[in-house]
Amino acid sequence: MPKNNEIACLFFARSLESKCNFQGSFKRIFLSLSHKAVFLAFLLKPMRGPLFYSKILLFGEYGIIKDSKGLSIPYNFYNGALKIDEFHTVSTQKSNANLKRFVVYLEALQSKKPEVVHFDLDHLKADVENGLYFDSSIPQGYGVGSSGALVAAIYDKYASDKITILENLTREKLLVLKAIFAEMESFFHGKSSGLDPLNSYLSLPILINSKDNIEPAGIPSQTGSGKSAVFLLDSGITGETAPMVQIFMENMKQEGFRNMLKNQFVKHTDACVDNFLQGDATALFSNIKQLSKVVLENFKPMIPKQFHTLWKKGLETNAYYLKLCGSGGGGYMLGFTENIDEARAALKDYKLEVVYSF
Repeated sequence: MPKNNEIACLFFARSLESKCNFQGSFKRIFLSLSHKAVFLAFLLKPMRGPLFYSKILLFGEYGIIKDSKGLSIPYNFYNGALKIDEFHTVSTQKSNANLKRFVVYLEALQSKKPEVVHFDLDHLKADVENGLYFDSSIPQGYGVGSSGALVAAIYDKYASDKITILENLTREKLLVLKAIFAEMESFFHGKSSGLDPLNSYLSLPILINSKDNIEPAGIPSQTGSGKSAVFLLDSGITGETAPMVQIFMENMKQEGFRNMLKNQFVKHTDACVDNFLQGDATALFSNIKQLSKVVLENFKPMIPKQFHTLWKKGLETNAYYLKLCGSGGGGYMLGFTENIDEARAALKDYKLEVVYSF
């Protein structure tokens, strides 16, 4: 029979299990403790901060640069959190080194633009030296917001006078947060809208009406019986945002491309957002098909070459429609289908992951 202090430790560990989000190996350590002093010493040094989730930009990639509508949703399957590895193990060194460079960037940002945001840099630097890293399951270069989750985590823990999710989040506060996150995430991409970190920080669907008009959005509830679905299709290739954005900005110098963006891409994107929020599946799939055509014809550099034929096949068979997930160039592609079983059969040789069913 365990002693009283062991019983107390076991009860305490189990009661904290859901609150502290300890992972399996740590949980086993807790449940095998037999010495209260060791347990308390371990507990006094938190190993993990709050979780920040990945995101999926359902609609709006590139178009939001030209004031199209957009709709971004959190994707809880992937997440990340700040942790301290006091032993400085090899597996955490890359993330820790990246955070060291990020600290230098944030220090320069705070000095250059003190009106934007202030950080407790002393605290952040000390934690980085003690082994701070971002423990994340979010795949990098896949268009689901790996850097956005990190930015949200850093802001949450180290920003002074931060805007919290418990406040009355007015449109003005959301725009302030978006501006802060855009400056922070520019370290990773060269240019950022700030929407990925905003989505991760709030963990709410976000409707982008325009650059200066964003708001939390209510999206239709998922249904377990529905055949229609939104899914991720794994290209098996890591993408890089900065080169794709550079290609887009070069294309924007051409009048024909600008006209296409305004008259076709933005038109169908806005319609898709409205259709999705209104639950109009018939109109949604009609506009998704048109949007998919426009992307295939005008954004080929953002689509891995080996997927051009697969993209076209979906348009021809109507089994599924593909679009970019984020900046493209690799990572995930986003798919929409009216019949998930049909889509799975057509894409049986590829990794498909359903994220929303209706």
